[in-house]
Amino acid sequence: MRHEQRFTIPKLERRLALITSLQQRRRAPLDSFRLHELESPDQAPPLDADTSAWTPIPPRTYWGSAYLDFALSGSFRVPADFDRTAPIALDLPLGEAGDFSHPEALVYIDGTPYAAVDRHHQAIALPEHWIDGADHTLLLHGWTGLLGRHDATHGIKLFMGEPAIVQIDAPTRELVAAARVTLDAAKVLDALNPARDRLLNALDAAFTALDLREPFGDTFYASVPPALDILRAGIAAAGVPLDVDIHATGHAHIDVAWLWTLGQTRRKAGRTFHTVLRLLEQFPDYHFTQSQPQLYDYVRQDYPELFASIKARVADQRWEPIGGMWIEADCNISGGESLVRQLVLGRTFFRQHFGADAESPVLWLPDVFGYAWNLPQLIKLAGLEYFFTIKIGWNQTNRLPYDSFWWQGLDGTRVLTHFSTTPEEGNIDTRATYNAVIRPLTVYGSWYNVQQKADIRTTLMSFGWGDGGGGPTREMLENARELAHFPSMPRVQLGSVKAFFETLERESGERLPVWNGELYLELHRGTYTTQARNKRANRQSEFLLHDAEFIAALTQAIDPNYRYPHDVFRQAWELVCLNQFHDIIPGSSIGEVYVESLAQYEQVRAITTQARDAALEVLASKFGGDALLINPTSFNASGQIARLPAALPAGLTVQTPDGHAL
Repeated sequence: MRHEQRFTIPKLERRLALITSLQQRRRAPLDSFRLHELESPDQAPPLDADTSAWTPIPPRTYWGSAYLDFALSGSFRVPADFDRTAPIALDLPLGEAGDFSHPEALVYIDGTPYAAVDRHHQAIALPEHWIDGADHTLLLHGWTGLLGRHDATHGIKLFMGEPAIVQIDAPTRELVAAARVTLDAAKVLDALNPARDRLLNALDAAFTALDLREPFGDTFYASVPPALDILRAGIAAAGVPLDVDIHATGHAHIDVAWLWTLGQTRRKAGRTFHTVLRLLEQFPDYHFTQSQPQLYDYVRQDYPELFASIKARVADQRWEPIGGMWIEADCNISGGESLVRQLVLGRTFFRQHFGADAESPVLWLPDVFGYAWNLPQLIKLAGLEYFFTIKIGWNQTNRLPYDSFWWQGLDGTRVLTHFSTTPEEGNIDTRATYNAVIRPLTVYGSWYNVQQKADIRTTLMSFGWGDGGGGPTREMLENARELAHFPSMPRVQLGSVKAFFETLERESGERLPVWNGELYLELHRGTYTTQARNKRANRQSEFLLHDAEFIAALTQAIDPNYRYPHDVFRQAWELVCLNQFHDIIPGSSIGEVYVESLAQYEQVRAITTQARDAALEVLASKFGGDALLINPTSFNASGQIARLPAALPAGLTVQTPDGHAL
């Protein structure tokens, strides 16, 4: 009761806010950025442009509107009085859009793409070669996103902060991280848990040891290490962790299209992956997992040096390519052959670029709107072993009674399946998320929400800002470090999804139940009918590809000189699979996405028809005669493919099954 009577938690919150602001020991403002509006995300960054006529954006002013592609130019120089042995960073608060990680931009330093900034990643740690006292150029190539802050005078705008170059005090940063986690843990724990008051006592003692006399200066920073020692000792004396483990993997869910088009997605992938690489350099225990070969292929085409760096991280097992499918595909509307092609394309890409042993054996579909009963069979036949989602936990009425189980398919095939139990930030009882923020509430909530506590002792957390990308932040990784062995909290272990599933199977596999049936999502039901024109184009493309591939294969079997058009069909299937993304084909994206989608379906139709007709010409030359009709199915069909002469000879007619002459 003492802490409640003395309002300890509110007092500690104010102290924590104060020392958080003191992490930056020195700060030198940057000159105002200059803004240039771009026509689209496809426009290359204007690295060599004359920026003198660009619009100045002074600090603490409104700038930019929603959906704006932009370039911001500027420069920086590390001041002579900065301590070169301390961490030095660029602090670039461009504004907070309020949705996802907008605004977002890739930062080019002296013309080299280095890192990204967004509303969750505003600081860029500088390497030694840019801490030399010389002038260096900045160019930010970005997008404002969905909306900015609403102001009665300026409308929907972003609010530029005060960009600066800063010197970080490392001990203060460490104290802030430890104090942040300790205070959050005390808020989560029940009053009957003895660790709660011990943690509050430790925080109170540590903050009392700080020299908080104004003006803050050397005496404050000298008091930080002793205060940190007091806090560390108090945490260690507060008790032991729970005997359960949270396997946490960094992730950045990137919707290939949704509230943005494919052009924005290509840029999102580049920005997010640059952010990930910079944090991998700073946190040796950080492990990142990323799905969807389509995103990797965009990066391979647009940022070849970035792709080479990713390959290096995959090789040293810090980066896990995961997913199995070309994209995170809809599994309700997509045809069976399409699901097979998703797996073939996806696994082939990963093996080709990362090696046969690099890909994780997990079908990773966290956000897809339901899963057909034939999927376990396809998972196994594709050489995968495990399945992960969180989406079925969003059911409106009936919650599946298991979080970890064997999912049995139509033919009896079983795959080990796991639903993440990590709650969204803010409430321990909220629905699960694949965009978790690592903090005591979500870590504790991950175990709190497990339905099978008698049978398992581990669960999986996918953490990092997502949907629009962004990925994990420094604060999340600091929190993970503190929570690795924290009193009364589950132990947090950073690692791969593969390692989690292997642990789950080894420790609990024999005790897990079986779910024999479809995984039906009681939500998003309008996706079965919305954007029917797009759904029709998908099905027509699937049928056309079946027929064309059949005819091409038949032609190859008959004429050894015929060259099967592998590249054409692969290109067509990549486009079809791309448009089966779980926010495209279900009809849940913005209108511009469907303009692009229908254009791509037309491209599929054109190149596939051309390949089919070329094969028909070869067959016609082999068989001769006046007309060639082929039924590419195994049943009587009214859609036979015909190759007819320009003018039918006298007396020859061709009729449809209902008797109409062609």
